[in-house]
Amino acid sequence: MDARITHAAKTDKRKLGAYGEQVIANFLIRSGSSVIDRNWRIKEGEIDLVALSPEGIFHFVEVKTRTSLAFGDPLESVDHKKAHRLQRLALAWLATHGHLGCEYQIDCAGVLISQNGMPEVDYRGNVL
Repeated sequence: MDARITHAAKTDKRKLGAYGEQVIANFLIRSGSSVIDRNWRIKEGEIDLVALSPEGIFHFVEVKTRTSLAFGDPLESVDHKKAHRLQRLALAWLATHGHLGCEYQIDCAGVLISQNGMPEVDYRGNVL
């Protein structure tokens, strides 16, 4: 799936976001993690990806995908307020799924689609 993205998908925000999330899901799987939830949503917001590392750590991943740097790096859009909301969402996910007390971290991933359609990944773990 880490192939090129089509021009049509680049112009559809929903498809672009889904593509970026799939790129990161593949990245996590290649690193040995299991993706156990996608686009988990409650009233307060959404978690893009939830993964479980081989070490048993839950990773709550915010994915930002862009086709250029015209509006800045993809990860620049994750500010302190957004990071804290992700932490609250992570705790809600853990409580809902009976995993309170388990080790977890908040990660952010930027996917920048080059002009030739290939993705570049900037993955940052444990950002909080």
